Amino acid sequence: MAIKDYSEHDGVGLAELVRNKQVSARELLDEAIARTDALDGKLNAVVVRHDDYARQQIDAGLPDGPFTGVPFLLKDLDLLAGTKTTFGASVYKDFVAPHTGTLAQRFLAAGVTIYGKSASPEFGLMPTTESRLHGPTRNPWNLDHSSGGSSGGAAAAVAARILPVAHASDGGGSIRIPASACGVFGLKPTRARNPIGPDRGEGWGGFACGHVVSISVRDSAVMLDALHGPEPSSPYVAPPPERPFAQEVGRDPGKLRIAFTDVSTYGDPIDPEIAAAVRDTARLLEGLGHHVEQHAPKLPADPAAVIATIVACNTGLTVKLAEQALGRAITDRDFEVLTLASAANAGRSSGLDYCAAQLAAFQISRSLADFFATCDVFLSPTLCTLPLKIGELDTMARDLSGISPLLQRYIPGTSLFNMSGQPAMSVPLAWSGSGLPIGMMFAGRFGDEATLLRLASQLEQERPWKNRRPPLCA
Repeated sequence: MAIKDYSEHDGVGLAELVRNKQVSARELLDEAIARTDALDGKLNAVVVRHDDYARQQIDAGLPDGPFTGVPFLLKDLDLLAGTKTTFGASVYKDFVAPHTGTLAQRFLAAGVTIYGKSASPEFGLMPTTESRLHGPTRNPWNLDHSSGGSSGGAAAAVAARILPVAHASDGGGSIRIPASACGVFGLKPTRARNPIGPDRGEGWGGFACGHVVSISVRDSAVMLDALHGPEPSSPYVAPPPERPFAQEVGRDPGKLRIAFTDVSTYGDPIDPEIAAAVRDTARLLEGLGHHVEQHAPKLPADPAAVIATIVACNTGLTVKLAEQALGRAITDRDFEVLTLASAANAGRSSGLDYCAAQLAAFQISRSLADFFATCDVFLSPTLCTLPLKIGELDTMARDLSGISPLLQRYIPGTSLFNMSGQPAMSVPLAWSGSGLPIGMMFAGRFGDEATLLRLASQLEQERPWKNRRPPLCA
């Protein structure tokens, strides 16, 4: 590796080196490529490579942005004109994007050099990244475990210090789950904070959004400044921030009212190490001067049933559009068993079922709004078990009956804040006895990323994670 202190810098720090001419964008790109070549044979985090695209960006002249010259990976669900996007699906293994998505345009305007795509499960459906097309993405803390999903490739690459920040997206926890599994920072922004077009106005009924996973809180905040704001096709917009998000980093959060729970959304006990980590985090917060109280929202509907219906109907549309494009019926040679089963569930659902799921999501959202009248922040575990082992969740199994119970044990609480549209983040504050990261999830009021960023910055100073590196690390 040519740049000895590459891993010491976050993305903003690397951009400063480029701006001050201490290093060139080409040298940073070469470093990221060398690290990818060295580690990805074991990780399988980068499933599409287009190094020459990034080189051409540099040769053409990079825009002056907050991340100018910083190497970057786009998640393999988003479009970048002239490059391959597979969506983790066999039928799209050779698909080349005809245009660039709005979010990717804003990444480019921020100055990053995009040299590849990070792994995702097929269509981002599962909280583990193990597509049939690309194979499993492994956790750099323990290669027998999953890196999480659906932004598993991004989180694994950032955790292994291949690069400091990478694109991620979240429809039911897909930024926060891999951030927790891999020991990095992941913020899911408020609904409509960042654009999702131009091909659609919303994803998964408004549940889905895009942002990044990162080593530092600063990178997440600065990138949010670069990305946020509506586009012409936006069906709705997020409340404008009071000041740039970057200015929240290091700002005193004040004395917050923080509610917490050390059990699952359903009231079930969780992994003892994770429960203990939640209680330890609560004590840490209390020591920082916050008012901390054990208290959790009561939900009027089952979030698992809601998201199952919303996701199935959207998956059914994905399969139908693929059939229309190909002019033939889709088979299990094209899509995984789980994808086809989800689409089949959509076929058995009615418009009334979809509307009922949307209504239940609203009822959950309203109950959370009422709950947040009693607190500023809610702390809960991001994951309720340690990261899954590779193969534990099999999307090609003929019997899929075990998946729903597994998801209810593993990630019962992440989708709540997709339904409500509230910002939520996973912060790497604990590790298990076996050395696996344990993320803490903090949720804030709708539109209030500022409070979360101030709190995350405070926690980053009090219990820094930057120098905690996995065994497989560049």
